[in-house]
Amino acid sequence: MALARSSGRPVSRIAAELGVNHETLRQWIKTAENAERPEALAESTRDAEIAALRKQVRELEMERDILRRAAKYFAGETNW
Repeated sequence: MALARSSGRPVSRIAAELGVNHETLRQWIKTAENAERPEALAESTRDAEIAALRKQVRELEMERDILRRAAKYFAGETNW
C-alpha cells in the first residue's frame, strides 16, 4: 500500500509488478485507508449493528404474526 501511495504510479501497473489483481490491490488500499480513520471503524461498526437490529426486527415481527394467528385459531376453537 505504501508503494502505491508514494510512487505515483498507476495501481494497475503496481499490481501487475506484484502479480496480484489490480482490483484486489485497490481493495487493500481502500481497507488500509479506512483503518487509518477512526470514524470509519465506528461507521462500519454502526452499519453492522443496524443490519443486525433490522434482522432482529424482522424475526420479532414474524414471531408476533405467528402468535397472532395462533391466538385467533385457538380463540375460534373454544366451546364455552
